[in-house]
Amino acid sequence: MQDSPADDDLLELLDEPEHTDAEHRPQDRPWRVLIVDDDGDVHKATELAMQGLTVEGQPLVFLHASSAAQARQLLASEDDLAVVLLDVVMESEDAGLQLVRHIREGLRLNAVRIVLRTGQPGYAPEIETVQAYDINDYKTKSELTRTRLYTVLTAAVRSYRQICALEANRRGLEMIVESSTSLSRMRGLSRFAEGVVTQLCALLGILPEGLVCAQVGGDAGDEVRIIAAAGQYSGLIDRPLSQVKIVNVRNRLERCLSEHRNLYDDGTCLYFGMGEGRAMAALVDVGRELSDLDQQLLRAFCSNIAVGFENVVLYSQLLDQAYNDPLLRLPNRNRFVELLDKNLKDPAGVTLALIDIDDFSDINDAFGHHFGDQVLQAVVHRLSDMLGLSTAMARVGADTFGVLGEHVKVCPETVSAVFGEPFVVAGERLQLSATTGLVRLGESRAIGSELLLDAQIALKRAKQQQRGASQYFSAAMGSDARERFKLLKGLRAGFEENRLFVVYQPQVELASGRVIGAEALLRWRTDDGRYIAPDQFIPLAEQSGLIIPIGEFVLRTACHQLKRLQALGHADFRMAVNVSMAQFRHPRFLDTLSRALSDSGVAGQNLELEITESMAMDDAELVLRVLAGIKRLGFSVAIDDFGTGFSSLSQLRQLQVDRLKIDRAFVQEAQSSTAGSTIAQMVVNLGHGLGLTVIAEGIETEEQRQYLIGLGCHEGQGWLFAKPMPVAELEAFLSR
Repeated sequence: MQDSPADDDLLELLDEPEHTDAEHRPQDRPWRVLIVDDDGDVHKATELAMQGLTVEGQPLVFLHASSAAQARQLLASEDDLAVVLLDVVMESEDAGLQLVRHIREGLRLNAVRIVLRTGQPGYAPEIETVQAYDINDYKTKSELTRTRLYTVLTAAVRSYRQICALEANRRGLEMIVESSTSLSRMRGLSRFAEGVVTQLCALLGILPEGLVCAQVGGDAGDEVRIIAAAGQYSGLIDRPLSQVKIVNVRNRLERCLSEHRNLYDDGTCLYFGMGEGRAMAALVDVGRELSDLDQQLLRAFCSNIAVGFENVVLYSQLLDQAYNDPLLRLPNRNRFVELLDKNLKDPAGVTLALIDIDDFSDINDAFGHHFGDQVLQAVVHRLSDMLGLSTAMARVGADTFGVLGEHVKVCPETVSAVFGEPFVVAGERLQLSATTGLVRLGESRAIGSELLLDAQIALKRAKQQQRGASQYFSAAMGSDARERFKLLKGLRAGFEENRLFVVYQPQVELASGRVIGAEALLRWRTDDGRYIAPDQFIPLAEQSGLIIPIGEFVLRTACHQLKRLQALGHADFRMAVNVSMAQFRHPRFLDTLSRALSDSGVAGQNLELEITESMAMDDAELVLRVLAGIKRLGFSVAIDDFGTGFSSLSQLRQLQVDRLKIDRAFVQEAQSSTAGSTIAQMVVNLGHGLGLTVIAEGIETEEQRQYLIGLGCHEGQGWLFAKPMPVAELEAFLSR
């Protein structure tokens, strides 16, 4: 292998490195070349020819194998080869070609460049060999002068370097995708940040050694804290960045956050930016200067992870809103249920209390919601002071607090002490009271939300007593509540399955006994044939809101029956229908009445709506407005159960009503007690004075009828005249 001086000049030119990509390989690593040939002189000549030459600024190191079998053994332990100079014919005619297949398919070394050299080209024709095998070049030994050998090696090394760079880029991008996928499963901010350190160090091929700080809030003044740390920095976890005493670390993180960019000088500090002023910075000890490829991968890593970081922050905020009250910074109902479940593991001596501030809505109405919020904050502050740190507290309703702690602290006496003194809020002195329902966990078999239900039952029972009362839950209360729930469930099913029906009780003119109308009354027969009393299921229907569709059903049924009675010749028959407070207050109530009239084809003049005395006196403005609408439709109006409430005479005069109805209790007592007789007489006199018709219900004897006639009562209904009856019996009754 002899070359001319011109060849040496050419070698110097070829040896100049391409600086644009050379940094992908550390400067102190030579190019490793494996020579595989059964001729020892070829090994010596090749190494002698390349002595002192460099490729891409790096020296060449040669490894030697005299056979394909020996090469296989060497390749099993050497995985950092750039080039293999391989003889075709050795221990067999195709030993070299079989080794090529072993390198590519067996060892899967796709980056290493293979140059075939042969002294017997006839055994492996060049075109067919290049087509069939993954090789870099194919030369006869006779044509490989020193210059040409160097040219071949340089081209092969450059190809190897480019393939390695592409593979490193691919692996880096793959790691970024895997990191993003892995980190996306981490919901907590600290866990996510720990994952960032781990994945970042894996991407750079170093041990986990670094820390992450974050500015989660959107304000510039928000405190920056260390949220994850590893290695020598692990002691800095959860510390404000301003308190980090390692000056270089603190300065670099602060600079990274303020300049909104990655820093690579004097260590690696990465910036993860998001919207609304939120940001995260990660500092890792790389221990070397990063290549352009490393920096490109890190930029891609930061872009991907910034999105994940924002998702984690948003998830944390959603989690906070799902389990904490933003105004009072207390756990909400969801979190409180979890606390209850944990305490059930050792319930002895623990009490749950629901504390409900009395008439809090009035405070909001009088002073505004902002003032109401300040009141709640003042109550929480005093509760915290009185109950201590060992007691858990949560906001479980708009003005209701859940408290969980020891019997001696969570008790009626403590609640009374909290509300014993006035609260001073925004310069106003307020004397508040609270009603409390309590449950001793050790005496209950309920769990989680069921305990809250028990406390709610006790709270409701306390409210029935008086403002500021306290009531412990008992098993009997639970049984009552479950029975009511069971009854309500059956009522819903009964209504859907048409087991509710209407009966009619005739109303008569007392003096003559002439039938003038009937009152439509609702009845419920269960699927097993039992009848449920109206005073049991009507209140449940009103509390649940079911009274709205049920009330419309009664109204429409009564209207259609009235139309049929008119067709049978009872032209002046009056049909009375009861209306509940929920119906009366419903915004579509008047529309419901109008549709019922138009659908049935009856006139409002033949229909009377009965409202209770308490409804008539409840909200003067609402009552007057709705009654005016009712009268425009032609309905007459009766005040039912008159005498049981607290009517205002002046307000009664303003109401457009037609009839007063004496409650059955006063009819029963009229002849046996002075009080009953006085009230009955008062109602009759009041009706006469206001020009209203008076009707009495619950008349069971002829003596009661005669007594009421003597008082001046106009009309009546009761078992003396007829019991409530199905529609077919009513028609037969009227025909007689």
